[in-house]
Amino acid sequence: MSDDLGFIHRYEPGDPSLTLLLLHGTGGSEDDLLSIGRAVAPKASLLSPRGKSLDEGMPRFFRRFGEGQFDEKDIVFRSNELADFVAAAAAKYKFGAQRVFALGYSNGANIAAAMLLLRPEALAGGMLLRAMVPLMPELPPDMSGKQVLLCEGKNDGMVSVENANRLATMFKTYGANVSLFWSDAGHGLTQDDLAACAEWLTRRQKE
Repeated sequence: MSDDLGFIHRYEPGDPSLTLLLLHGTGGSEDDLLSIGRAVAPKASLLSPRGKSLDEGMPRFFRRFGEGQFDEKDIVFRSNELADFVAAAAAKYKFGAQRVFALGYSNGANIAAAMLLLRPEALAGGMLLRAMVPLMPELPPDMSGKQVLLCEGKNDGMVSVENANRLATMFKTYGANVSLFWSDAGHGLTQDDLAACAEWLTRRQKE
């Protein structure tokens, strides 16, 4: 574990041509998604920061006013901060800055979505698990060439089907290549989600 580069984080070296940026959900830590990241991409490098915002003592990646009510100014600040961290980490750990895919769950998926909307150059794409629309960007981003997988639950009490579909449409409108996977689940993750991520990422590496 390291606390430099502005974030407490873990880095596990692997193939420098593929790095997963692991972004935990509310109350998680830099350890939460390491095993999931390794299951999805066994040979990848893993970069896993801890969210710096606190919600009743629980780490998050940005502030919220209530369930599904986000502090958009903080999202903008935190997205840029995280994008800068990824660039600094790429320089320090010598991995390819142009081959970083986010793997985020819940709040982590939402900050990944915000990064793609606000700083698309920071990521090659992402696997966003239980994501919702985080904000509307002031200027339309150029997401051409970005690869995005949204894994959503049909019975998710936190992310509505309408919101998930709206996020997919936004990404497509801005030029991203979007895949949408629906599981018969709620907000929690399933093995089907992880299998979908592994299959999707394998296809992306072959393209």
